[in-house]
Amino acid sequence: MRIGCRLTYRLTQPTPLIAMLNVHYSRFGDLERADYLVTSPSVPLESYRDGYGNWCTRMMAPTGDFTLSTDGIFRDCGLPDPVAPDVMQHVVQDLPYETLVYLLGSRYCDTDLLSEEAWRLFESTSPGWTRVQAICDFVHSTVSFDYMQASATRTASQTMAERHGVCRDFAHLAIALCRCMNIPARYCTGYLSDIGEPLPHPPGDFAAWMEVFLAGEWHMFDPRNNKPKFARILIARGRDAADVPLTQTFGDNTLAEFKVWTDELT
Repeated sequence: MRIGCRLTYRLTQPTPLIAMLNVHYSRFGDLERADYLVTSPSVPLESYRDGYGNWCTRMMAPTGDFTLSTDGIFRDCGLPDPVAPDVMQHVVQDLPYETLVYLLGSRYCDTDLLSEEAWRLFESTSPGWTRVQAICDFVHSTVSFDYMQASATRTASQTMAERHGVCRDFAHLAIALCRCMNIPARYCTGYLSDIGEPLPHPPGDFAAWMEVFLAGEWHMFDPRNNKPKFARILIARGRDAADVPLTQTFGDNTLAEFKVWTDELT
């Protein structure tokens, strides 16, 4: 697959910027051509790993139009998302310490406002994969997807009340409900291809999904699509979207261009 993106910002003054646009280190070995970050005009880049292991690049963007782009060749296994319907849930006292942070509320996953409703809805489900799938089924069936309803400030409890949103809202609500049920859950962002999907496809975009900790491993769930998909390529993961902004600008800006591609190559 050819994967990449191009984002152009219009800046009124020199602006510090942090980008998180490269394939996650756990999938780096699948890159046949590295998706190096390129800027136009060219500026010095400084890269580092954040507290979650994500690869970040910081820079000072100049006044005017400033473009960030990546373009790589990625070899995917060609198989759909894995499923493991028999895996079970840990009791809290047996969870590894590094997973405990993913039981807590966070900026967009306000578990304190959803706990009572989560237990009312899912207490009778079987702990483990079955319970997580029931949560995804609920979110998928009760929340409608609408690009025009995107909001940078919508929390999980607001999605529950408003019943609409985009993929990050589906993920935030499912994550919050899992945490309420004592299942560690974390937010993921990356590429998701339309390979195998009937035409026409909407314009390319990045996607959000979640991972939950069951039977000693992290397992992927996608409450937005709620079915196995092909060529899901991780960029970053954290507690919620606040931890993994694709770009973080520290000043006024206008997004003038946004393009993402995940094209199958013969």
